[in-house]
Amino acid sequence: MSDNSKRPRREIGASGAKPAEGWLGNFLGLDDFEVAARRHLPRMIHGYVSGAVETGSALANARAGYQRLALVPHTMMDVSKRQQDCELFGRRYSSPFGIAPLGGAAMVAYRGDLALADAAEAMGVPMIMSASSLIPLEEVRRDRPNTWFQAYLPGDQTRIDAMVDRVAAAGFDTLVVTADTPVPGNRENNIRSGFSMPLKITANTIIDSALHPRWLLGVMARTFYRHGPPHFENMDATRGPAMLSQTAVRSMGARDQLSWGHVAAIRKRWPGKLVIKGLLTAEDARKARDCGCDGVIVSNHGGRQLDHAVAPIQMLPEIVDAVGPMPVMIDGGIRRGTDVIKALALGASFVFLGRPFLYAAFLGGAPAVQHAMTLLSTEIDRDMALMGLRQLSELNPQCVRPAP
Repeated sequence: MSDNSKRPRREIGASGAKPAEGWLGNFLGLDDFEVAARRHLPRMIHGYVSGAVETGSALANARAGYQRLALVPHTMMDVSKRQQDCELFGRRYSSPFGIAPLGGAAMVAYRGDLALADAAEAMGVPMIMSASSLIPLEEVRRDRPNTWFQAYLPGDQTRIDAMVDRVAAAGFDTLVVTADTPVPGNRENNIRSGFSMPLKITANTIIDSALHPRWLLGVMARTFYRHGPPHFENMDATRGPAMLSQTAVRSMGARDQLSWGHVAAIRKRWPGKLVIKGLLTAEDARKARDCGCDGVIVSNHGGRQLDHAVAPIQMLPEIVDAVGPMPVMIDGGIRRGTDVIKALALGASFVFLGRPFLYAAFLGGAPAVQHAMTLLSTEIDRDMALMGLRQLSELNPQCVRPAP
């Protein structure tokens, strides 16, 4: 991976930033994007994005973890020259956050993966492309050096090697291996709403789609007209089945056989940065480090795998302590600049968010995603000033306390 030590593309003068013009000016925080998108998305599609497994406890825990933390500010620190840019894996990013992998993004937003990646490039932050995407990884990576690739891998070394070689040939320099999906989560909400992957055409889904023409015409019909039926392009080294194929089964086989031995083999074959995503214990983080991984992402998969899973922010400090200088990233439950500050104070090197950016992509493509990112970077800038911070490196565990 090439060292990009240049300044980020975008300077952040966030607290004094010019308000967004037009309809985007109505969005003042990340949660606003879901409120707007929900009105125009079919129930099954919104449920797919917003939902979790079983009781939803893991999703709620992730968010509540941040609400259980309070910030401790310092004053009169001359914060006039504060900066929120940071370095990760030898590359400098304009802000300490990026876009988490979002499976099926192009089913929710028109050419969703491209909209997300383009916005990330414009903002000077990374975007992790999902293996469950519907646009070929080669197309998304082209001219977008800030894009990483996230893989769902089976416990089959031959298939693993072929996929790793494809990702490398496409020019990606960071590979993220998801560790927490040995079997699919029990997403009962999808069954209730009529959602499935591949999509099934039923009377309910037809009515649901017809009642939401902005999605039906602006996303699905537009995609079919311009690009043909979407396929699962990146689950394996070869093209997968069509999204609407009623006989297709997604490539989930043998994921429950994936082991740390496979990770060690990937490390020997993969020339770039290697990250393991979906860890919630210090022991697993140490195993990743010992396998030669370059970083880990603490995550409970957005509450979409194990119900009642612990909040990632709760486990972050002991994982950071366990792996020493290795970068520890985190996702899940982050919606505000104060959440980012809390995670960095507890030792995170970087954070990732998913759902709000996907809702923004549906509503207005890359410009809306950029606006969502600008809102978050604006909050971080303001919060730094109010915390008495000039650099994010000044954050430490003493900056947070348990909230009553």
